[in-house]
Amino acid sequence: MSGIYREDMLELTRRMTVKRNCFSRIAGAYLDADGFVDGTFNKHFLKLSLKDQQANIEIAKKVPFADTNVNLKEYVFSQDDEKPGSVWQLLMALRQCELKNDALLDVFYEKVGETYRTKGDFAVYLFFGSYDIPLKASDKESLWESEEVYRFLIGVICPVQGDYEPGEAECGFLFPAFKDRSSDEHRINIFQADAEHPHLEFLELFFQN
Repeated sequence: MSGIYREDMLELTRRMTVKRNCFSRIAGAYLDADGFVDGTFNKHFLKLSLKDQQANIEIAKKVPFADTNVNLKEYVFSQDDEKPGSVWQLLMALRQCELKNDALLDVFYEKVGETYRTKGDFAVYLFFGSYDIPLKASDKESLWESEEVYRFLIGVICPVQGDYEPGEAECGFLFPAFKDRSSDEHRINIFQADAEHPHLEFLELFFQN
């Protein structure tokens, strides 16, 4: 585990508004307390109403907006964590397909359902986003040229009540990690709302050994 630069996260969240939206797709599943999937959804983000776009951006922002190195921590994948059949490999595939492959999504939801433990029904929200990282001049002012396109996934787990209304986020992740203004596929940033009593089983989802 190593550190996260707060400025990196703030740079990302500046693109997480309705006017400067970086998301192109949202997918997710509703699960009961035993981890069984009750329903799923998969939509083009910009086809949502502006109200729903705003509501979902607020969910996604919980991860990068979290207190860095306290509620949001960086973890490094080992070679074993990246072997065939791993969740790392699944995340790489989900990013590659931009959340458009429902079969891959179902595998991810099932893995979450088998691992995650909470008191009631909950939802898994997944967002695919991309960000053209602008070059920085020596005085840290942005230049117009794009240095790299950062393509990423944000995942958030929230309790749900009634008509699938989400509560406050409990856990989440940003993959690949956004480190030194670049994509790092061998790292992941993991969010825990309660840093003193984290969902350790959520970590086990990504790191099997």
